[in-house]
Amino acid sequence: MSITAKDLTKEAATSPRQRTGGYVILSRMNDKARADIAGQIGEYHTDCPLDHMLLDWKGVEYAGVRQALEAGATDEEIVAYLNTHGTSKTPEEIREWSDGMEKVTMHGDPEKGSWFDEECQKLGLDPASASLFDWLEADDRASYGTK
Repeated sequence: MSITAKDLTKEAATSPRQRTGGYVILSRMNDKARADIAGQIGEYHTDCPLDHMLLDWKGVEYAGVRQALEAGATDEEIVAYLNTHGTSKTPEEIREWSDGMEKVTMHGDPEKGSWFDEECQKLGLDPASASLFDWLEADDRASYGTK
């Protein structure tokens, strides 16, 4: 089966803020996995710590999502997969988790804080107020010249 994928060697993955089925991170994770399947992942990583913020919270293994995407699943079908696998979550729990994820920062983290602060400063962000999603979006803009 042929997979339709963004060519992540030429364009950025979807913003982690994009909510699909209420879930942040999901569309970006799907973009990266599809691009990997198609051999067009570029500098991105899949089955990575960002993906696992969602997967671990839901109690879902990456391999199952990947298998569904390899079979041609749409983003909506991956939402249905998440909603029927792993830990059951209400729409309110999904919304609250997604809202919280938009505020996550590594600033002050004992292991990754200094790296995050340096990376933010390179991109013109204030590390003290930048979220992980702010940094990812700024990095995508710097890498691909997108707005």
